[in-house]
Amino acid sequence: MILPVYAYGQAVLKKVADPIEKDFPNLQELIENMWETMYHASGMGLAAPQIGVSARLFLVDTLQLKDEEKSKGGIKKVFINAQKIEEGGEPWTYEEGCLSIPQITGDVERPAQIKLRYQDENLVEHEEIFTGMNARVIQHEYDHIEGTLFLEHLKPIKRRLLKRKLENIKKGKVSVDYKMKFPVKK
Repeated sequence: MILPVYAYGQAVLKKVADPIEKDFPNLQELIENMWETMYHASGMGLAAPQIGVSARLFLVDTLQLKDEEKSKGGIKKVFINAQKIEEGGEPWTYEEGCLSIPQITGDVERPAQIKLRYQDENLVEHEEIFTGMNARVIQHEYDHIEGTLFLEHLKPIKRRLLKRKLENIKKGKVSVDYKMKFPVKK
């Protein structure tokens, strides 16, 4: 089922997400719905807070990148209860966007590598190092479960320049071709 993506301004996007326990209800259904929602919105990653669920869960699919990126080892994975162990490597800048903040992009500098401890969709624990674009997408989605948006990594002047556009997103004054849930207007 395609779920609405929660828009900038929704409180769940700024909250540290709750851990997922073994008895988490309908986990596999939630994961399937998240994949469907992410692909429908043409995303490379999606975190549970982006669909209004405060849970330490996110998905990443970098296999859909251009052919030259595929040859460098794209991934399609589910990350549950991810914990960052360390980041490293030479920081690099790339223009990022976010399904919760449509039509806004910005240059974000991130380390080239991240080491994570996480569980997969079967709650089997893994510890793994990711690099390049895989690391970038994981870091972006990991930020979501920590209550951080990519906007917070932008230079202050860029954030000021985006203020009006961000207010319009909060008000639902943005055109997208996927379902969104906007903050309640007061």
